[in-house]
Amino acid sequence: MITKHVLLTYIYLLIYICLSSGVILYNKWVLSPKYFKFPFPITLTMIHMGFSALVAIILVRVLKIAAPVNMTFQIYATCVIPISAFFASSLWFGNTAYLHISVAFIQMLKALMPVATFLVAVVCGTDKLRCDLFLNMLLVSVGVVISSYGEIHFNIIGTAYQVTGIFAEALRLVLTQVLLQKKGLTLNPITSLYYIAPCSFVFLFVPWYFLEKQGMELSQIQFNFWIFFTNALCAFALNFSIFLVIGRTGAVTIRVAGVLKDWILIALSTVVFPESTITGLNIIGYAVALSGVLIYNYLKVKDVAASNQLPAENIPERATKDWKSDK
Repeated sequence: MITKHVLLTYIYLLIYICLSSGVILYNKWVLSPKYFKFPFPITLTMIHMGFSALVAIILVRVLKIAAPVNMTFQIYATCVIPISAFFASSLWFGNTAYLHISVAFIQMLKALMPVATFLVAVVCGTDKLRCDLFLNMLLVSVGVVISSYGEIHFNIIGTAYQVTGIFAEALRLVLTQVLLQKKGLTLNPITSLYYIAPCSFVFLFVPWYFLEKQGMELSQIQFNFWIFFTNALCAFALNFSIFLVIGRTGAVTIRVAGVLKDWILIALSTVVFPESTITGLNIIGYAVALSGVLIYNYLKVKDVAASNQLPAENIPERATKDWKSDK
């Protein structure tokens, strides 16, 4: 018999999958030159950050749903600012990729996320270069290469933007562990947005001024308030759904749900955007990469289980909660 707790867990997972898929398809539709025709990804990302910052300030300062942490100027300058810079970069590059490549291919490239996180963690010294993980990352990379080779509408610019965004997100995740957790700070989604969103907005303003401002002034695009409001609202709601799922199940479950979401999204994208085509080589390559991702998650779960069996004084500091926005 399904209990109320289990039922709510499945409902939260369903909400997360729907919102994550919806935000990605919505962003693609807004940015696509064939549909809404708003080819300004930095502007769209700034709208998301501005809306998130405003809502977070209201929730923290007015409604007091979440309390601010003990944030000093030194912590803000040395931790929040660099994390915000990489967060803004990951969203900027990720959204720009929608202008050049399909949603399906973007989801296939996102299989590189564990590879990027592992390499950055090794460089930063938060993880060790192990043979099993290295071979696993090699399997993921081979799968992505096969999938890329099978992409009919392969675009080097869009691929470069997406891969750059993936590595920027990996840097953000590792910096969150290295910088914030070393200071003993734990940020939930509301407080993360409260501190990071305004700073990310400022970082995005600089490239926007030089790269998109003039183009927007010359374009004949009319600003549709409801389109951008609902788009930003969906992105903000997605962050809360991630918080609900992680709080009820854990980070590993949301990774598995993310795998299911990717398959659903790849199938949906071919229906919503008929110009997107998937080849057999795409599927084979993604399946290879996905098997590597699943093995990676399994190895990390084993590592956590093994560390939990060690004496308390031997357990290294670990990241217990990771928060991210799905572009």
